[in-house]
Amino acid sequence: MKISQIKITPDTYAPFNLAQGYRVGDLLFISGQTAIDDNGQLIGIGDFDVQAQKAFENLEKVLKAGGSSLKNVVKVTILLRDMSNFNKIVKLREKYFTKPYPADTICEVSSLFSSEALIEIEAIAVADDAAEWER
Repeated sequence: MKISQIKITPDTYAPFNLAQGYRVGDLLFISGQTAIDDNGQLIGIGDFDVQAQKAFENLEKVLKAGGSSLKNVVKVTILLRDMSNFNKIVKLREKYFTKPYPADTICEVSSLFSSEALIEIEAIAVADDAAEWER
């Protein structure tokens, strides 16, 4: 089975010895995405909505680089610093994903890579050219 690293430019994870993700056959395993901009800086300090939007945009960017898309995400894990944002996550799932919605785990954590990071999203997806949804 072919395994290939998913690469994006710029790769803000490289300094941390992390891969953005891997494509293993027709499956993509995407590292946790946060509100990091192209300069490697966390944006939206103190603003969950800004950070969540950027995290989803970063997730979409890595998925595309690996040959997939948000519509083919089958599992996400969402880490929140504050579970009071749960209802916002439900709305974001409606905005960024399509039915049938992915399987999901949402956890509140005491900290992420930065004490100012409010959300992180990791995903498993099927490659676009292999996805045949039974809807």
